[in-house]
Amino acid sequence: MNTMSEEESVVDATIVAPVGDPNAAQVLLDLEQLIKTHIGHIDKSKAELKKQREMLASALENDETYRLHNEEAKKTAKIKAQTKYQITQLPQNKQLAEKVKSVAADIKEADGALSDYLREYQRMSGATEIETDDGVVREIVYIAKLVKKSSRQK
Repeated sequence: MNTMSEEESVVDATIVAPVGDPNAAQVLLDLEQLIKTHIGHIDKSKAELKKQREMLASALENDETYRLHNEEAKKTAKIKAQTKYQITQLPQNKQLAEKVKSVAADIKEADGALSDYLREYQRMSGATEIETDDGVVREIVYIAKLVKKSSRQK
């Protein structure tokens, strides 16, 4: 179901202006307005999604068959969690779990370092691609994300 009116529809746009362009200020203002419009649209969509999810959850909770199956599933999940805990407490499995944690942490750290290296490589070379030793050409991409300032200062 499409709940957006024609005025609210999202429009993909590419704004391109050379650095020395006298219209750069206007382009920047237009881009800022486009960002603000998208933020507003996303916020409205999130509110609508929350409302729809609540309605669906309510419909499920009011169904007797679903409620019974959900209770059975919770009991089964609890038994599964207890079994998993017992198995992971065996000495050899504790070691394995620690190794998994350690390797995952190493990968996360290496990914962070790689991101920094790629940013510097792109800044210095201007290249947006790099060929790995196995001959695969990979593109350097960045994902921008907007977060409320107060949430980052905690």
